[in-house]
Amino acid sequence: MRVLVTGGAGYIGSHTLVELLGQAHEVCVVDNFDNGSPVALDRVRSLTNGHLEAHEADIRDTATLSGIATGFAPDAVVHFAGLKAVGESVAKPVDYYDVNVTGTLSLLRAMEAASCPRIIFSSSATVYGDPVYLPYDEDHPTAPTSVYGQTKRMAEQILTDWAAARPEASVMLLRYFNPVGAHASGRLGEDPQGIPNNLMPYLAQVATGQRAELQIFGDDYDTPDGTGVRDYIHVVDLARAHVAALNRAAVSTGAEVYNIGTGTGRSVREMVAAFSRAVGRDLPARVVPRRAGDIAAMEANCAKAKAVLGWQATHDIDAMAQSLWTWQSANPRGYEAG
Repeated sequence: MRVLVTGGAGYIGSHTLVELLGQAHEVCVVDNFDNGSPVALDRVRSLTNGHLEAHEADIRDTATLSGIATGFAPDAVVHFAGLKAVGESVAKPVDYYDVNVTGTLSLLRAMEAASCPRIIFSSSATVYGDPVYLPYDEDHPTAPTSVYGQTKRMAEQILTDWAAARPEASVMLLRYFNPVGAHASGRLGEDPQGIPNNLMPYLAQVATGQRAELQIFGDDYDTPDGTGVRDYIHVVDLARAHVAALNRAAVSTGAEVYNIGTGTGRSVREMVAAFSRAVGRDLPARVVPRRAGDIAAMEANCAKAKAVLGWQATHDIDAMAQSLWTWQSANPRGYEAG
């Protein structure tokens, strides 16, 4: 298929490009490079020997986006472009609604201009909010506790309503849990801007000496070792879920929701131990008080993705940690050095 990928130069987007090109899809990327790097696209090209069309543009620029879409004539869109930090979203709500919601509306207008009926959307488990029960399944109530989660939930609703109004439309809503790891080559990985918001990229910077120590926010939760539990998924498994969703979109209509995780929660201490094994030494970590808003545990029920998409995660936490260390040790400053 011909696939337009927004935000394709970012962390998850770049890994998904490798999988799409590996399946012989034709790909066109739109990215404004706020959270992505042109270097990542060059590395995707070298890893795949694939042809990759790319345009620097903002998804809110409907006229430019429509021009790109009508010129490329995609069969489907994979929509990654957006702002993604929970804490920052609370401080900058207007920016988050503008990019994540207005940007999605702009993209739909461009898709309509290009007569493209299929979209795979990068959503988030944050749409569920505090757990009513665990593991979360796709029928769990949605009650986001952050602006970021609200923008994802709002974009999901917009896409669902769009699909309902168009009999030929197919919408795949992929609710990610906690992506970690990197491409096995060490050439692609997460390159956070500023201080990392998430556990593993922060820990990776501790390992390279850019950060003094990891702060563990609370060890008195009702979990096996007292630290927070999350469902971590290898980014390559996540990328492959998009290919599976793309195949599903080609033969289905309407809006469908899928959890994308491993189905197994891992604690902060378990992840620190796994990464310490990958690095070959114990990494400094100190327990500090809990953060406001953090929940004790979250994990996914991914049975629907296995049954309908034929997809399931295959990488364990040691593979996640090892691939992250391969990336971080080879690229301590991310894509900065080119």
